[in-house]
Amino acid sequence: MVWIKKMPQWVLLLVLPAILLACSVSYKFNGASINYDKVKTISIADFPIKSTYVYQPLANKFNDDLKDIFTRQTRLQLVRSANADLQIEGEITGINVYNEAVAADGYSSKAKVTITVNVRYVNNTNHQEDFEQQFSAFRSDLDPNSLLPNIPDATIAEITKEITDQIFNATVANW
Repeated sequence: MVWIKKMPQWVLLLVLPAILLACSVSYKFNGASINYDKVKTISIADFPIKSTYVYQPLANKFNDDLKDIFTRQTRLQLVRSANADLQIEGEITGINVYNEAVAADGYSSKAKVTITVNVRYVNNTNHQEDFEQQFSAFRSDLDPNSLLPNIPDATIAEITKEITDQIFNATVANW
């Protein structure tokens, strides 16, 4: 440390930031905090639509996205067995399109679509983590003439991604 005292101050001002920038710690989080010694399998049942309105492409997209997030972001093996370490099941309980704003002419100028999903989660390695919970997401500023079949696929994809992320975080991202 004696050599630092002998260096001119301007050299320290140049060298110290370079050293600090060169020393960095890199973390990679996928969001999952799973003990793979105990938990190896997951079963995800297809979520049927039990809503007043039925939009079948939503059920297919949601079911595929939910299974996909767990297979991409964890090492869990997806199984159809009822005795998997983790079990997820539920239903799509709400698909609603609301008028959100009124224009000067008295007609709707914006619409909002909300999707709600009920989830039952069972952790067979730790039943204290079991739960039943509703998750929902919405998009607004849609064309007010958007009836359910006319909602853009990109909007449905955004909503299902948000809900599947919420479910993933609630089930296996316990940090």
